[in-house]
Parts: sequence; structure tokens; C-alpha cells
Amino acid sequence: MMAKTVTLIDNQTGEKYDFPILEGTQGPDLIDIRTLYGKTGYFTFDPGYGATGACESKITYIDGDKGILQHRGYSIENLCDKSNFLEVAYLLLHGELPKQTEYAQFHAEIMESRLINEQLQFFFRGFRRDAHPMAILVGVVGALSSFYHGAFDLHSEENRLLCCRRLVAKLPTIVAMSYKYSIGQAMLYPREDYNYTDNFLYMMFGKPEHKFKMIPEVVSALDKIFILHADHEQNASTSTVRMAGSTGANPYAAVSSGISALWGPAHGGANEEVLNMLKSMGSVDDIPQYIKRAKDKDDPFRLMGFGHRVYKNFDPRANVLRQSCHEVLDALGMKEQPLLKLAMELERIALEDEYFIERKLFPNVDFYSGIILEAIGFPSYMFTPLFALARTAGWTAQWKEMHEDKTSRLCRPRQLYLGETAREYIPMEKR
Repeated sequence: MMAKTVTLIDNQTGEKYDFPILEGTQGPDLIDIRTLYGKTGYFTFDPGYGATGACESKITYIDGDKGILQHRGYSIENLCDKSNFLEVAYLLLHGELPKQTEYAQFHAEIMESRLINEQLQFFFRGFRRDAHPMAILVGVVGALSSFYHGAFDLHSEENRLLCCRRLVAKLPTIVAMSYKYSIGQAMLYPREDYNYTDNFLYMMFGKPEHKFKMIPEVVSALDKIFILHADHEQNASTSTVRMAGSTGANPYAAVSSGISALWGPAHGGANEEVLNMLKSMGSVDDIPQYIKRAKDKDDPFRLMGFGHRVYKNFDPRANVLRQSCHEVLDALGMKEQPLLKLAMELERIALEDEYFIERKLFPNVDFYSGIILEAIGFPSYMFTPLFALARTAGWTAQWKEMHEDKTSRLCRPRQLYLGETAREYIPMEKR
């Protein structure tokens, strides 16, 4: 059977060039243009890399038209229904769901690594109290590399896994400490009797003088949020981690660069924008005028948290969180809280209005996660750090896969140069 190819014809010379077509297990085929410049003298031009496959991966598959998100072949709905975040992190890192003994060992290793070095705590004091937690995360996660020189042999699979486990284990501790520092409260240490998500809630909202009350619906919803944000294919922050990692940079520096990319409002701040929009609306009575504005193509106003750039049909993550959202509001007795009542009414209208239905502008994951996090008590400036916490599982898995990929190489995009051509230097006195 002949390999599939595509032929490029140079209109100026009439030359024909064949390029192989690569077939994945799912999704569209790709044209392999690695030899394009050598054969033709041309590069491709693709701002934003929207039509470029930059790597091979076996971790996450997305079909935006059909509303499909899978990790290692398992649907996100299935994982949220039957799994937990730590098991999903294991799946992303190792490629298979763990057996009972494997999970027990992985769980023990993560619990053992949750603490950070005492010296690293002094690092927090160098920040202003009003520093954004994302700024703190960028610095503190990067600083982890100064404590683990012995595990930087990236040719060692054991060392790569050790680095990944440390990052997944320590992010909840660092995120919680960033929050406690910003509000001037005592930083709490991880507890042995709490699991991953329980422990994070305790470190965020617990106080030394009070017994912390754990609410099952809240733990379940937050764990689902972590699963839903664990990985999302080659997005901006994941590609940043891979690009930094391609230089041989250590994983703490690479993940710190991913956190920086996630900080951008076009990437990681969408659920915070949902809350800002709701707060600007005022009350349920004001919703009709905002719906009218959203339908007016000449009005720049847009409803945040509706529709998605990748998912053209529906966001499968939103379907999972919708039920959790209502469970959390019921458990906390907050359905009548003005802001959340407004959100629920906006959701009802969007799901019933023909304008939204025809255009598939359904509430997305950011809409529901913002409401849930607000109800639990997370300030909106902590939403993106929570995103970073969850996405660390995917970032580390992608970084690890990149180092194991024989086709991987130093990332070096090219450009279309539009500047001046060669010029002679003119002495300053003659200009």
C-alpha cells in the first residue's frame, strides 16, 4: 500500500514536490513539511500556529466540532464520574490507569512530597502583601529548581518522574501559601489525614484555632474542576512549557514559564471575567437588556462564559460542572445569594433562547467553575492560580512526553521579515 502524499506545485517554476501525510489514531491528518525549506526554499506562514502540528502526543485528544475531550482515550465525562484528580494525574503521566498497588504507591509519594523546604517560605516575604498570587507562583515554582539539583539528569526516567511528582504534590501547598500570605493569615502545613483536594481546601480556608469543616459536595466539585483543567492538548501555556523544555531547561523553570503564559487574560482568566461580568449586571431585572446587547452585532458587549473557541458544539466540561454547580449551591444554601441567583437565571435564559441555541452559545466550563469557586469562597484573583494547580498535571505529563519523544527538537519558529534591507551606518554627526 502506497504512503499517502500531497503534491505542492511551484507556479513560478512548475516544479512538483511531494510531502507525506501523517495519520493519527483520531482527528485530521497532517502534512509533514519538515523538508519543505530544504526542497523548496520556502517556509510556511501560520500566525498563532492555528494550522500547525508542533509535536506528536498520546496524552489528550480534542474534537471541538463533536464536543469530545479524552485523556489517554478516556472521556472527560467518564473520568469525572468515576475517578479522582490524583488518579487522572497518574493516567496523564504513565499512560494507563493505575492498579490498586500502583495508585497506593503514587498516592503515598504525592502525600510525602507536599511540604516545601522551610527556607523557601522566606521567599514569600520578599513579595508585597498585595502581590498577585500568580506573580508569587511564577517566582516560587521557578525557585524550586534551586533545591533539587540532584534530580536534574533529565536522561533518567526515574528523575523525570520524580520532578513531575514533586510539582503535582507541591503546587497545592504553594498556591495555598500564596493566598494566606496575601491576606496576612498563618500558613498551614499539609495534614496526613486529608487527601489531595481535601488538604488543599484545609490549607486555603483552615485556621489554627478552628476545627475545619469538610463539605463533601464542595470537595467533589473542586476535585472535578481539577480533573477538567488537568490538560487541554497544545494550548498556549502547554506549548510554552514544551518550548521552554525543548531547550533543556529544568521542569520547574519550564512549568514556571507555563504559569506565566496562563496568567494572560486571554488564556487563564476567563472564569474571573465571568464573575466580573455578573457583578457589573446588577440584578436579575437587568438581564434582558444585557441579552439584547449580546444579540446586537454593533454592540461590543459580549456575554462571558458562553461558547468556546475550540468547542464549536458544546463544551463537554460544562455538562459535568453544571450538575456540580447546582449541588454545591444547594449544599451551601446559596441559591438565593444575589450574584449566584443572577447567574442561574442567565443560564436558564441562554439554554432556552433560540438565539443562543442556534449559535450553540451554551454556558462553558468557565461559567460554571466561576460560580462554584465564588460560592465556595475563593476570591476571583485565586481562580487562575487554581487553574495552574490543576494544569500542572498536564504540563508535567507533556514535558515528560517531550523528553521521551525521539522526534522532539529545539523549538525555533521562523518569521516573515518586513523590516529594512541592508543599510550603511552613518556617523551621528552626519545624520
